[in-house]
Amino acid sequence: MRAANTPGAGRTGHVVVIGGGIAGLAAAHRLLEGGARVTVLEASARLGGKLRSGEIEGAPVDLGAESMLARRPEAVDLARAVGLGDRLRPPATATASLWTRGGLRPMPKGHVMGVPGDLAPLAASGVISEEGLARIAQDRELPPTPVGEDVALGGYLAERLGREVVDRLVEPLLGGVYAGDVYRTSMRASVPTLFDVARSGRPLTEGVRELAERAAQRQDGPVFMGIDGGIGRLPLAVADAVRAAGGEIRTGAPVRELRRTADGWTLAVDGTDGTDGPPVVEADAVVLAVPAPAAARLLAAEAPAAATELATVDYASMALITMAFRRDALTGVDALADGSGFLVPPVDGRTIKAATFSSRKWGWLRDAAPDLFVLRTSIGRFDDEVDLKRDDADLVRMSLADLGEAVGLTARPVASRVDRWDGGLPQYPVGHLDRVSRIRAEVAKVPGLRVCGALYDGVGIPACVGSAHKAADELLGALEATLERGAGGGERE
Repeated sequence: MRAANTPGAGRTGHVVVIGGGIAGLAAAHRLLEGGARVTVLEASARLGGKLRSGEIEGAPVDLGAESMLARRPEAVDLARAVGLGDRLRPPATATASLWTRGGLRPMPKGHVMGVPGDLAPLAASGVISEEGLARIAQDRELPPTPVGEDVALGGYLAERLGREVVDRLVEPLLGGVYAGDVYRTSMRASVPTLFDVARSGRPLTEGVRELAERAAQRQDGPVFMGIDGGIGRLPLAVADAVRAAGGEIRTGAPVRELRRTADGWTLAVDGTDGTDGPPVVEADAVVLAVPAPAAARLLAAEAPAAATELATVDYASMALITMAFRRDALTGVDALADGSGFLVPPVDGRTIKAATFSSRKWGWLRDAAPDLFVLRTSIGRFDDEVDLKRDDADLVRMSLADLGEAVGLTARPVASRVDRWDGGLPQYPVGHLDRVSRIRAEVAKVPGLRVCGALYDGVGIPACVGSAHKAADELLGALEATLERGAGGGERE
């Protein structure tokens, strides 16, 4: 194998990672730990993908994802491995509300992604009407609803519990994760624990109550975790660790073509970063850590069936509107004094789908800018992106109008910014996991090739890191096996 005799190739060869988001960088980090030589090629001028930190009025803020699930260990462990362990911070408050039925209402306890297991806190919240509560209670009397190999989450829940709980509770919660339509979203892919309950044929509320109780019993720490200075620091720290371990990272280096050769891969790179990086890169193996459209284009020649499947993946676009206010201008806005923010059910017809009181949620931000109050709103979801065609000033104005109605905010921000994430979130429709299995099966037929990222095993940061580790470990195993076979052949000659 060529890499075994290439200077500096690493004991398991040279692997090129296409994509410098958190999945690609996590794959590179894992590959280096396994002894490979690694090159990361990122098409854009910056690293991090959907994780990005910045500033507003001098205050550090996240401009993309802002937290990671701590109950899954992959992302937190990676942060510790790259020297961010002492910067990990849980939210200062995790108490959120729903803006619905004309006011802010407390998020009820005892639910799984909005599906209630206990009607008492739901009734006390005022989110669901008396008729809606009575409809949920009918779940115990209904015969089992067949789910087959997969089912749309919204349709199944509406049949069991009624549409009201779906529209006013499940939809805003799931929309915060996928920016999608719960009536099209796969239950098996998005909430697998709930799918297991549905397949058991038990009353749904009974199964959810047990899930919630088990989660409460094993919770020995925060559910979510952030990073002092912003989650956007994570990919940059991983990139630094990759470089320190001998990995090469090139930005402004889009891969134009990916070709399989007799003993590896050839990549044609359109370098735009002004570096001396070669226009052709040779590798023993490749990890594709890019969104579906880019992956489909690069795999069209070498894995056409996988490319065809990738071309069917839909994405949602959204915008994040970050605003900074002088604290002394917010006197009397009591709703900003408590809680981390609120979610908005689409059925209520508002423009914003969520608001995060960042200066309340993150203690590090409050400490860094004590005279400011930073908050952000989100606009846009799958098949509801008309407002995203408006200019930035309009999105700020529309956000302020909704905030005024929701919490009584009348102050004007001293600074604002709009960050648009076009095609930012892959959608997980019914049958998504089967599609992922078909993609991976086709990719695995091609020696020295793997895929990872948000469209495979989950859109959260831990899921992306886990996907990257899976791809890296499989390639390392295959490369080591190839080298062992080559060494054995040499001894027999």
